Amino acid sequence: MPDIYGIDGDGLALRKRAAEIADGVIAKHAADVDARARFPEESIRALGDAKLLGLCVPAAQGGLAQGPAVFAGVVEEVAKRCASTAMVYVMHVSAAKMIEASTTLARKDAVLGEIARGQHLTTLALSERGSRSQFWAPVSKLVKSGSGFTTSAFKSWSTSAHNVTTYVSSAQMPGASSPAESTLYLLPRDRSGVRVAGTFDGLGLRGNDSAPVSIEGAEVATAELITEQGKGAAGMLEVILPWFNVGSAAMANGLCLASVQATQQHLSGTSFEHTGSQLRDLPTLRAKLAEMSMKTEMSRALLGHTLAQMAAPSEITPLYVLQTRMAALKAAVEVTDLAMQCCGGAAFSKHLPLERNFRDARAGWVMAPTVDHLADFIGRALTGLPLL
Repeated sequence: MPDIYGIDGDGLALRKRAAEIADGVIAKHAADVDARARFPEESIRALGDAKLLGLCVPAAQGGLAQGPAVFAGVVEEVAKRCASTAMVYVMHVSAAKMIEASTTLARKDAVLGEIARGQHLTTLALSERGSRSQFWAPVSKLVKSGSGFTTSAFKSWSTSAHNVTTYVSSAQMPGASSPAESTLYLLPRDRSGVRVAGTFDGLGLRGNDSAPVSIEGAEVATAELITEQGKGAAGMLEVILPWFNVGSAAMANGLCLASVQATQQHLSGTSFEHTGSQLRDLPTLRAKLAEMSMKTEMSRALLGHTLAQMAAPSEITPLYVLQTRMAALKAAVEVTDLAMQCCGGAAFSKHLPLERNFRDARAGWVMAPTVDHLADFIGRALTGLPLL
């Protein structure tokens, strides 16, 4: 059967390799990562050792040079075992693609080479306390200082905050008249003035190490600018957003697939001793499972169509990029809810991974761009209005 995301050749081998790592390493630590709200260091190390941190880095810098479809396939395999690991991976690849797109970053080739070798983890630090989930509107500013700049900001909920090498961050350009005139820059985690200001103990995606990052008078060299001055919004909307949307949609689809599989196994393997029948003999439960499978495959099919659109872009491609993430997030919430209903006490008591999937699915709902933002963006696109 053809891969639903259109993956073939080397891409299928990479997807299979990701599945092997997910089964052999990631699954072993998923419950502990969730229970202790700890960073999935073993899982990220395994992905790095397999060169999958450089999955989408160009071959010229030592990467595997894969596109969005293989990225989606790999994320889906990882998310089926641990959505926290998948979230770390999605943020890393999205940030790495922005680094790759840079025409101004002096160390671009060196950084991409480190990523390809599994020696450099990066992430996004865009949302700020002052503008909340409107990540495209930084309130922080770059201030001219000698041949470079200084900046201060309070970046909220940056994934992998304590564990990255660098952040892809944003600020208004010097003299900006509005947040739309922003610039992206590469900020090392160990830069003086940079401090991770808290830890994450949330409802879902508990191991993604999402935390605020405080930046106080940090220096930013001109050579560390990722975009030209004032071109940050274009980078966020044209590079970061598509990759993040595809990755987070694939993560949601992975949660759906894992929930369908766990529910299938529970219904088929659990009996009523006093009657000799099984849970699968109840038509109400079979109907819920059928709905779960249908919603899952509808979401995956839309992502597959979106990936085909991205391979041959047209004016309608951005609309599909927005719709596929919204559809996947909604599917994950609905499918995991149905799974909890089907499996009852076995799900609520954590005998199955469904309770974790249920919580992880809801975390995506509020991650920028939130579902409310996505709905507004889609409506604006359908009525001919600009997104912002």
